Amino acid sequence: MTGRRKILISNDDGIHAKGLAALVEIAKEFGDVLVVAPHMPRSGMSMAITVDSPIRLNKFEKSAHFESYSCTGTPVDCVKIAFDKLLDKDPDLILSGINHGSNSSVSVHYSGTMGAIIEGCIHDVPSIGFSLLDYHPDADFSQVKEFARKIILETLKNGLPRGTCLNVNVPKGNPKGIAICRQGNGRWVEEFDQRTDPHNENYYWVTGYYQNMDNGSKDTDNHVLTEGFVSVVPVKIDITNHEQLEILKSWNLW
Repeated sequence: MTGRRKILISNDDGIHAKGLAALVEIAKEFGDVLVVAPHMPRSGMSMAITVDSPIRLNKFEKSAHFESYSCTGTPVDCVKIAFDKLLDKDPDLILSGINHGSNSSVSVHYSGTMGAIIEGCIHDVPSIGFSLLDYHPDADFSQVKEFARKIILETLKNGLPRGTCLNVNVPKGNPKGIAICRQGNGRWVEEFDQRTDPHNENYYWVTGYYQNMDNGSKDTDNHVLTEGFVSVVPVKIDITNHEQLEILKSWNLW
């Protein structure tokens, strides 16, 4: 194992997800792979961590240059426990996905896939999140692999600035190429379907929809994905609005 790269992989669709298996297959081409993934789907977890119950870690599979664990925590828990209990040194790369469904635009803030990647970024390790715009459990990831290889190779070759990770989204079908772009503007409009359980108590099921607010901008992930291109958005962990700092200093707060 001496001299081989170490790659840590997690996701939010769970240890059994087809997208995770596809990403592992790609990562094995670049080095030794350690997988720590939730034992069940944990979508929408964002940067959540487990503080109110024990976290259990179970070895799932082991072979030459590969080891995997299931974790009862969140995607961020998976990355944290890998650093604390399983790695003897920082990995060369952290990957998450391949997510079943989009994590473009504002979804980056809700995504467990990207939560794992942002945690990796906090640890100063080059980190990339991959998502396919297909929610089907048996989605075809063959087209993702070609582009993931290119992005992983270039990231290993060039590195990423400290505090920056990549959010990669792949359209369904045959992508035309890769587009470097900014995060699109939009929001999820929450609609809650009210239902009644057998005890005559009301409960609610989220049925919201995404509202694109780009207003015709052509340099966003929303746009390039619609045009059939893979979107690559550099994401920073520093969410300070630096332009607003000086404006706030002019307020009468003292």
